[in-house]
Amino acid sequence: MKRISILFVCMGNICRSPLAEGIFSHLVDAAGLADCFEIDSAGTGGWHEGEHPDRRSIATARGHGIDISRQRARRITTEDFSHFDLILAMDRANIVELHRMRPEATNIRLFGEFALETGEDIPDPYYGSRDEFELVYARLFTGCRKLLEALGTDNASWSGKTSSVR
Repeated sequence: MKRISILFVCMGNICRSPLAEGIFSHLVDAAGLADCFEIDSAGTGGWHEGEHPDRRSIATARGHGIDISRQRARRITTEDFSHFDLILAMDRANIVELHRMRPEATNIRLFGEFALETGEDIPDPYYGSRDEFELVYARLFTGCRKLLEALGTDNASWSGKTSSVR
């Protein structure tokens, strides 16, 4: 059975994408599907490479029983575009940057369209309050839950078929 590989992407890989990685990993583990997925996150910029997630992202995740404190920020690489079945960008600016980096990539999607089906951007809470981190967490949790329902509940619908993801 082929594992589905998913990469969550935001600007610096310290706020939104580490939260999404942590939430989706938590949901996958709770569903007993850890062997079915490869999950990671990255940023379009390298300003925070090697750093832990923002302390507010760590605290928000911890408040919901998820530990993201061991994650380290990294910048997306050219290999990621061919390695991951699905690259989920947090906002349209990330989409533009990802397509600038790899114009021919067909596996790039907006998280708000693919997971939430609302078309919304997930706002960057970096300059915001704790409440804004909580709102981002809520949107990411809703989207990650829907994503897992779509990709993980019916193994026959995706097993070895990444075309349904791309």
